[in-house]
Amino acid sequence: MLQNRGVSAPSVTEIRPLLAGATEVARAAVVETDEGAVGDHLGVEAVDDSAAIHRFAADLPGYRGWQWAVVVAAHPGAESVTISELALLPGPDALVAPTWVPWDERIRPGDLAPGDLLPPRHDDVRLVPGYLATGDPAVDDVALELGLGRKQVMSREGRLEAAERWAESDFGPDAPMAKAAPGTCVTCGFYLALQGSLSAAFGVCGNELAADGRVVHASYGCGAHSDTEGPTGAGSPAYAAYDDGALETVPTPDAAESDAGSSSAD
Repeated sequence: MLQNRGVSAPSVTEIRPLLAGATEVARAAVVETDEGAVGDHLGVEAVDDSAAIHRFAADLPGYRGWQWAVVVAAHPGAESVTISELALLPGPDALVAPTWVPWDERIRPGDLAPGDLLPPRHDDVRLVPGYLATGDPAVDDVALELGLGRKQVMSREGRLEAAERWAESDFGPDAPMAKAAPGTCVTCGFYLALQGSLSAAFGVCGNELAADGRVVHASYGCGAHSDTEGPTGAGSPAYAAYDDGALETVPTPDAAESDAGSSSAD
């Protein structure tokens, strides 16, 4: 099957002259397809002693950088060539469609909308079978309290993946907010530790003015720590209020003489 080999071809002198000189025969083969105009000849490369590939620029709308590749063939001792194969292939700088990715690999956090269904992958390594009911209320009720009364629970691998994501998030120990915080979440009164194996490192913030409802690392922190104290001198300044209503005005000598003259005239 003809594949894209790029335009870097060996020297024409390494190809049998009969094959190397079949440029117009190869061009005519493309023209006969009625697929579109054929551009400049881009080169020729050997396939073996009996075949070579001629390449032409493809002047087709929407196929920028694509090439016509024509395989010409001639057995040893032949006096003419035949067209063995013809194909339109992308060149090194061709505009091509991106590699197809299955839908379940394209899903990203935040893509799930109300009403969407997103089943886990078949044999998802993040899940393992959960506790199976025995029918004994004394046992099953305890299992439900421990969170085991589910068909599937997270596997150790799934928990480790979640812990790694959370630790590297904006609420992990290396976040800029954590580095500037006066204390860590594990010592904060708003910190609600998780249950199970993740409780030692993660919890949920219960402060509505901070990371409310977010899973935070125990070593994360922010300025809203429950032990945070306000800076000294906060509030009204420690100075007496200035009462401009108690200001006493003293008339100048000129003003006093002017007032006296006005009284004499009266």
